[in-house]
Amino acid sequence: MDQLVLFISGITLAPPLFMAVCVLLAHIRPLDASKLWRDFSILSVAALLSAFISLFLHIANSNMSGQALMSLGLKTSQLQAWVTVLVILLGIVIGIFSARYLQGEPRQANYIAAFSGVLAAVNILLLADHWVILVCAWALIGVALQHLLCFYPERPFATLAAHKKQIADRVADALLITAAGLAWLEVGNGSLTAMFQQLSHAGISMSLHLSALCLVLAVVIRTALFPVHGWLVQVMEAPTPVSALLHAGVVNLAGFVLIRFAPLLEAAHYARWLLVVFGLVTAVLAGLVMLTRVSVKVRLAWSTVAQMGFMILECGLGLYTLAFMHLIGHSLYKAHAFLSASSIVQQNKIEQMRDKNAASTVSLVLAPFIALAIILAIQEYVMELTWPWWWSAILALAWAPILWAASRNHRAISRNLLTAAFMIASLTILAALIHNLPLGTFDMVDTQAGVFALLGMTVMYLLLVALQLYPANMGVFQRWSYAGFYVDEAYTRLALKLWPIDWVSADKPHQSVMTDRQAI
Repeated sequence: MDQLVLFISGITLAPPLFMAVCVLLAHIRPLDASKLWRDFSILSVAALLSAFISLFLHIANSNMSGQALMSLGLKTSQLQAWVTVLVILLGIVIGIFSARYLQGEPRQANYIAAFSGVLAAVNILLLADHWVILVCAWALIGVALQHLLCFYPERPFATLAAHKKQIADRVADALLITAAGLAWLEVGNGSLTAMFQQLSHAGISMSLHLSALCLVLAVVIRTALFPVHGWLVQVMEAPTPVSALLHAGVVNLAGFVLIRFAPLLEAAHYARWLLVVFGLVTAVLAGLVMLTRVSVKVRLAWSTVAQMGFMILECGLGLYTLAFMHLIGHSLYKAHAFLSASSIVQQNKIEQMRDKNAASTVSLVLAPFIALAIILAIQEYVMELTWPWWWSAILALAWAPILWAASRNHRAISRNLLTAAFMIASLTILAALIHNLPLGTFDMVDTQAGVFALLGMTVMYLLLVALQLYPANMGVFQRWSYAGFYVDEAYTRLALKLWPIDWVSADKPHQSVMTDRQAI
C-alpha cells in the first residue's frame, strides 16, 4: 500500500517537476536553443503521460482523494486531473509552434524558461489545497507571464499592457491574501479542505463571507473582466504563441478556482451575485465590442473577454459542470484560433464573397423560439437530461444566430434551416454527453440569479436584432461599442497616475519593423 501511495504521489507531482526542470535547463545552457526545445518536448511529453496516468487512476477509482499529498498542502482530484491533461496538452502544442515561430530570435532561452515556468506554476495551482500555495502559485504565474508579455521590450504598447497587468495582479494578490487571512483566522489553519469541512458542519460566518467576496474580486481582476479588461486586449503586441497561452490557458484558471471553491461560494450568497453581475456585464459589453472590430487578433481578444464573462456567469449561477465544459472547449478553440490566426484572413475574404442578404425580420424574431424548441425536444426525447429552464432559454438565445445565417440565402433557405437545426441539435447532444462524463464537478443552481441572467442575455439579443434591422440608426451605439465604451481609457489614466511608467521612450529601436512582423 505504501508503494502505491508513493507511486500516486509521484505521478501527480511529475508534471510541475518536469516543467521546473525545463526552467533550470534554460538557465544552465541558455545558448543552445535547439537543444532546449528538444528537452522541452521530451519533458512535456513525459508530463503529459504522467497526467494521463493520474486521470486514469481517478476515473478507475473515484474515491482516490490524494490524501498522501495533503501534508504538503496539495491535493489531487478528478477535476484537477482533467485540467492537468488539458494544460500540458496545450503547452506541448503551443511549445512546438513557438519553436518554429521564434526560430532565429535571440533570447529564446528566456522564453523557454518563462514558458515552462508558467506551466509549472499552473500545475502547482491546480494541486493547491492550502491558501499559501494558492497565493504563491498564482503570483508566480503572473511573474513568469510578465517576461513573455515583454519578450519584445522595444514595443511601447506591449510595455503598457504588461504594466497594467502587473498592477491588476498586485491588487488581485492583495485581495487573495486578505481572503486567505480571513479564512485562516476563522478556521485556524490554511487548509482548504478544513475550511470546506467547517462550512459543511457549522455554516458560513461573517469572516468566511468576507473571504469569499475578496476571492471573487481577485478572480474578477485576474480574469480581466470589465472594467480591468484592457490589458488582455492590448497584449496582442506579444508573440502570437504567448497570446495563445494567455487566452487559451492562463485566464481560464479563474473557472477552475471558482469550481474548486464551490462549497464556499454556495454558502456566500452575495459573492455569487457579484460573479453574476460582473460576468453578465462583461459578456454583454465585450460581445458587442467584438462585433465592431476588424483586426483578427483584437477580435479574438475581445472574444476571450466575453467568454470569460460568460464562464464567470456560469459559476455564479452554480452551473459548475457547464462552466468546466466551457473551460475545456474555450481553451481548445482559442489555442487553435490564435495559432491559425493568419489563415482567418483568407476565410474572411471567402465570407465576403458569399451572399450578403440580410436576415429576415421573421427569422430574427422566431430564431430563439425555434432554437429553444429544439433544445427542449432533445432533452426530453433523446438525452433525458433536464437543465434549468432559464439556462435552456439562454442557450437558445446564444444559438439563435445560427438560424439567422441560414435564412440569409433565400435560394436554399429550406436546406439551410435544416442544417442549422441539425447543428443546434448536435450542440445540445454534445453538451449533454460531456455533462455526463466523470468530470468531478457538481451543480448548485441559483434560480433567482438565473432569471436575472436570462433578462440580461435577452437585452443583448434585442440589441443584436436592432443592429441587424436598423444599422443606420445605431451609429452612435456602434461608435461607443468600437471604443469599448471608453472604460479602458479611464482605467489606463488611473493606472499611469497611481503607478507612472515610461512606456513611450523614443530610443527604442526597430519598433516599426517588429510591429510589421507581428501583423496579421
